[in-house]
Amino acid sequence: MSTISNPMSDRGARIANSIMLTIAGIIVITPTFWMVLSSFKQSFEVTAYPPTLLFTPTLDNYATLSERTPFMSYALNSMIVTLGSTFLGLLFGAPAAFVASWTRVTWPAIVTLVARMAPGTLFLLPWYLMFRQFDMIGSYWSLILTHGVITMPIVIWVLLPFFDNIPRSIYEAAQVDGCSPAYVFWKIALPLVSSGLVVSTILAFVFSWNYFLFSLVLSNSDTKTLIAASFNFIGEGSTNWGGLMAAATLIALPPLVLATLVQRWLISGLTLGAVKG
Repeated sequence: MSTISNPMSDRGARIANSIMLTIAGIIVITPTFWMVLSSFKQSFEVTAYPPTLLFTPTLDNYATLSERTPFMSYALNSMIVTLGSTFLGLLFGAPAAFVASWTRVTWPAIVTLVARMAPGTLFLLPWYLMFRQFDMIGSYWSLILTHGVITMPIVIWVLLPFFDNIPRSIYEAAQVDGCSPAYVFWKIALPLVSSGLVVSTILAFVFSWNYFLFSLVLSNSDTKTLIAASFNFIGEGSTNWGGLMAAATLIALPPLVLATLVQRWLISGLTLGAVKG
């Protein structure tokens, strides 16, 4: 028996969906819009009550960043740590996800997820003592290795459903042809999960770029990242809110630009990874 859809009800559903998406978009975008707007205000205007919507824009906050802080050095440090930890997460996370899917043994992936969900302070003290023993406090390697604990679980759990969606017959056919598991991984499986690699790379990059705790404790003046250096604008007696908002705006730019450039692959990858064959 066929069901005839009601045009009025369909239109009402579309309107309701549009309203909900609009409300969700406003909730998500308002803090970001306010941050960018505040970066062009004087510090006293940022905290003014009631908020000032009409003001004379100024670039003083951005000038302060370039004149009073080695902002580009901090940005370079952030890029080195983020790219290094993202590469580390992909290097170990992608094969781990493939093996977990191949063998149907997922408990190692669950262990990495538990490690990711645990508070960072749980690992911080042991890492600090260990890196101090090896005189690695303030080195890029200490930050890259610790941020790898953030990126690797993300890569594993994003790629797992992608590898699971590959038909087992493809693996079996490759084995019949004499292919080793390593060959199957590099030449067959990885090209088939390219969308998942894009998604996991972006998410690993964003999480590592924005992580604060390890960078604050394990870095020094030469390796301090942007997210840790931004707190230089917070003092005991006063806070340079304008400078802090300008720093936050610039810190948010790289992940935003990256996500925008690969938006099509990001959306398709998230959709494909959510559907299990």
